[in-house]
Amino acid sequence: MSESTTSQSASQTDPESSLSDSGVNQSSMPQHSLLSRLYTGTGAFEVVGRRRFYYILTGTIVLISLLSILVRGFTLGIDFEGGSRIQFPAGSGVETAQVEEVYSEALGMDPVSVQTVGSGSSATVQIRSEALDAAQVVTLQNALYDEFQPKDSDGNVSKNVISVADVSETWGGQITQKALIALLVFLVIVSVYIAVRFERDMAIAAIVALFFDIAVTAGVYSLVGFEVTPATVIGLLTILGFSLYDSVVVFDKVEENTRGILHLTRRTYAEQANLAINQTLMRSINTTLISVLPVLALMVVAVWMLGVGTLKDLALVQLVGIIVGAYSSIFFATPLLVTLKERWGPVAAHTRKVLARRATLAQGGAPKTGTPVAASTADTAVPRRRSAATAPTPGSRPTGKRNKKRH
Repeated sequence: MSESTTSQSASQTDPESSLSDSGVNQSSMPQHSLLSRLYTGTGAFEVVGRRRFYYILTGTIVLISLLSILVRGFTLGIDFEGGSRIQFPAGSGVETAQVEEVYSEALGMDPVSVQTVGSGSSATVQIRSEALDAAQVVTLQNALYDEFQPKDSDGNVSKNVISVADVSETWGGQITQKALIALLVFLVIVSVYIAVRFERDMAIAAIVALFFDIAVTAGVYSLVGFEVTPATVIGLLTILGFSLYDSVVVFDKVEENTRGILHLTRRTYAEQANLAINQTLMRSINTTLISVLPVLALMVVAVWMLGVGTLKDLALVQLVGIIVGAYSSIFFATPLLVTLKERWGPVAAHTRKVLARRATLAQGGAPKTGTPVAASTADTAVPRRRSAATAPTPGSRPTGKRNKKRH
């Protein structure tokens, strides 16, 4: 009798011990499928707990990207390097390989790029090359005219439809400078907003994730050899907004789950943050898929139907950036936030407190509290009279006029 009363008194002293699931046999619990766990978001996917693995994976990706940038460099477009752009209407049967061959035979060097832009009667051939002098321009115009016989809008064969334009490299430099200024202003505004809306550690994690997105996207362009154009720079700025949006969604759920957690001892900050990731994981996947599908459609239209190089460059950077941004918000930004929180401050002390309590419960002892669990056997054998300020015991009968004897 005294032992049961002692255990009951211990459970009343520490109500959270009765809510602990440490003694539950998880193997006997019902198992759900992967899609079911993904949809319900009950915390089955461990992300924060394996953050060391994701840190290593993230560091490897960044290292490969930086090595590619340092070793291979970038394939800069004519807007950044300067040069000449030659353009003429694409008649029936004109192929880019033929244009490249005519260019090489006329000038003795290969063009930078040759592509067909547009479709049908409005299709044109664009040649990008190094800067050409007046003599080289005349030689190339004559060679293209003799080989392809381009026609004007009236259907007459004319050499004047072969246009040549010089592009200065300073224009690309100005675009890059303005893009960097816009990026800096964007990062400052975002940092202030997140620090005010959420907190400082979340702002740090979000900005580090943004730099990760930029480095990896630039590394992919360097590794694959995509041509960097002003459209690429513009697309790079657009993907930052997507990455930031996904990170803010996860952070908002983290803030909701961890509100008041310092006053509880059942879960740690990391566990609640991992639960937030699971609860928003399906939303992140859906958002990524919805964003990727239009970009893929844009690439199909740009490459196979219209042949517009500008749209292709814009679609490529958005495709890479959306995928990288979804990865960073889930597997990098939130684990980094937890690491910053658990490094110092009240969250670190709370985590140590929770882990110490679990270790005590695992050893079969009672958690330490300010009052003893049971003073003596005699005290526990006799139930104490409940004071008016004590909450009623579950299952007890109500007191009041209904229990008083009628006279």
